[in-house]
Amino acid sequence: MRLGFATPISVHPPSSLPLTSSLPLSLPFNDHSSFLSSSSLSFTPSGRSSLALRVENIGFKIERQLIDLMESGQEIPEVNRNLYPSIEPYSTGFLKVSEIHTIYWEQSGNPNGYPVVFLHGGPGGGTTPSNRRFFDPDHYRIILFDQRGAGRSTPHACLEQNTTWDLINDIEKLREHLEVPEWQVFGGSWGSTLALAYSQSHPEKVTGMVLRGIFLLRKKEIAWFYEGGAAAIFPDAWEPFRDLIPENERGCLVDAYHKRLNSDNAETQYAAARAWTKWEMMTAHLFPNEDNIKRGDDDNFSLAFARIENHYFVNKGFFPSDSYLLDNVDKIRHINTTIVQGRYDVCCPMMSAWDLHKAWPEADFKMQDILQTNQE
Repeated sequence: MRLGFATPISVHPPSSLPLTSSLPLSLPFNDHSSFLSSSSLSFTPSGRSSLALRVENIGFKIERQLIDLMESGQEIPEVNRNLYPSIEPYSTGFLKVSEIHTIYWEQSGNPNGYPVVFLHGGPGGGTTPSNRRFFDPDHYRIILFDQRGAGRSTPHACLEQNTTWDLINDIEKLREHLEVPEWQVFGGSWGSTLALAYSQSHPEKVTGMVLRGIFLLRKKEIAWFYEGGAAAIFPDAWEPFRDLIPENERGCLVDAYHKRLNSDNAETQYAAARAWTKWEMMTAHLFPNEDNIKRGDDDNFSLAFARIENHYFVNKGFFPSDSYLLDNVDKIRHINTTIVQGRYDVCCPMMSAWDLHKAWPEADFKMQDILQTNQE
């Protein structure tokens, strides 16, 4: 569920393969972030190339230090994200992927570099220019695209022909259009869901994966966030989200919002979209991020985000079973993968990453037992 705000990590390759990148590690759309402590990750993309991922301590104060600061009344220092400098794409375009949908794509970094595709969160969140900054532009061919109905893809907020399987087909069409033989896949939150589904459908095209803030789109995950679980931690944010719905319709808030997000009345749609989006934006950070929360007031963004996300959740991700992604791990067991999860991720709770780890012990699992912080 979610965008994918996260803390950067540094990817240090061997000298024979100079691929360096900063990648976000955390939750779904939210695409949340976790504090990172010094540790090492081993990542070898499907036996083809060897990458050494070293998660560095990038200057964050650990939990105890934060608590001490808060108790002392001292101002908490600003977090240094340590991202790469802003860059512009060297090529952009639109790819018609169906009779209805056209998706926006872009490439930045090194045109001859190691290809990596970034899968954004939500679904419906779209990409932002800051997503390019997670990767070392000297070494990576950085490929971003907006999924159907999101960001600059058209038609905006469209739910027709918009399923997980349509997105998987779009990823393949984009790979072929850009003449990429195979690529590394990176996804957080909903991006991790889509990364798993895509790699299980096309394992021969995936050289390796980095997954963070795991979201498997199961019934218990949706119930946790939209039926009162997360409300125990964020009651102040929960009440406006809940109160938009009359008491007699609160048996299933996802269904109640679905009705309003698909209303014939535009203002009813926008009101529901704003409330849905603000609930998620307000729970995506340990400390409130006003800029992020204000995204809920952007009707253009919130309508696509809320409508598409709700559409996928009502339809259970379009998966044939609740445990589909876990049941099909054997198809990708050979792909070298790193999983990173923050224990205190509210939007994408730890239980999902833990279940994936148990089903896929071969993947390198890194649980960050520290606090969340601002997300990108």
